[in-house]
This record gives sequence, C-alpha cells and structure tokens, in this order.
Amino acid sequence: MTKKPRPAGRPSARRRWFTVAAVLATIAAETAFMRRRGYSVGLHTVVRCRQDHLFTTIWIPGASLKSIRLGLVRFQYCPVGRHFTAVRPVKDADLNEEIRVAAGLYHDISIP
Repeated sequence: MTKKPRPAGRPSARRRWFTVAAVLATIAAETAFMRRRGYSVGLHTVVRCRQDHLFTTIWIPGASLKSIRLGLVRFQYCPVGRHFTAVRPVKDADLNEEIRVAAGLYHDISIP
C-alpha cells in the first residue's frame, strides 16, 4: 500500500500540531511574564495612556481585537482623552481602591 502524497502547500498534521503548541506556549509565557511582573490581565485591566489617563480595557495575552499589539504596549483608543495612543497596563501594586474606581468609570469600546 502506497501512501498518498500530500497536496502542495498544505502543512502536515505534525507541523500544524507543532504550530498550535508553539502559539499556546507563547501565550502562556506572556501571561506568566505579566503576572510575575505584577500586572493583571483579563476583562477589566487598568491601563494608562501616554497622557496619564487611566481607564479599563480588555487585555488578553496573545489576542487583540481592537488594538495593535506592540509587545507590552498596545496602540488603541483612549476614552478619557478621546484620542488614539499607546497604552500599557498598570501594576497592581500601584493601584489603590480610589484609582481602580476612577479607572473603572471609563472603559474603552466594547467588542460587538
């Protein structure tokens, strides 16, 4: 019995599995890195724009539907100053309850 040749341009099942595993490992590493550095990730992450505005956003490692990822910085819309800018998460140690409440008043655009 001879093995059927794989169509040209289509990766093998082993290569696809390796690619999926590499992507998942990268996402896990980014999450671990952020948590080890003191950042929280999730649906209500407090971020600061370049003009020091605070607001909450969805920050999921390995995914960005409404921003451009640039490592630990993302380029997205700031609802406080109503401009597009680079934002980065704020460390949990730098947040007190007053700052969390103030940042929670502004959330960037929702995902439809």
